[in-house]
Amino acid sequence: MKMKKCASYIIFTLLLAAIACACSDRFDIRRDYEFEVTHLPVPKKLKVGETVEIRCQLERSGYYTNTAYRFRYFQPDGQGELQMNDSEPLLPNDYYDLTKESFNFYYTSKSDEQQTIDIYFFDNGGNSFVLSFTFNSDNTEEEEL
Repeated sequence: MKMKKCASYIIFTLLLAAIACACSDRFDIRRDYEFEVTHLPVPKKLKVGETVEIRCQLERSGYYTNTAYRFRYFQPDGQGELQMNDSEPLLPNDYYDLTKESFNFYYTSKSDEQQTIDIYFFDNGGNSFVLSFTFNSDNTEEEEL
């Protein structure tokens, strides 16, 4: 009988400890998830003045409602303009909010040299992802029919 009472006491103590832990206001909520930005294939060669569409998709490894995404871009080689949808041309090194998970960039070549753009994406959890695109000049002449 004494053994049964001891076992009951241990079970009661464990249940009480479990309830106390379950009622704690300290939740372990994950707020930062890694992400990447995927894109459809883009041409490798551009003529001066030609615009290419870069269709992108934000791919999250998890979802937290209050995560905010931003981006900025740099152009280490060549000259061109980057736009997002119907916006004015984006300025290099400025931050822009990313408000949709599916979005398009439009790059217009302004140079007959090799051009490179690097787009850096950030979230407010400290995660980042980089997309780089290199375009070569397309100097081929179109034949008249």
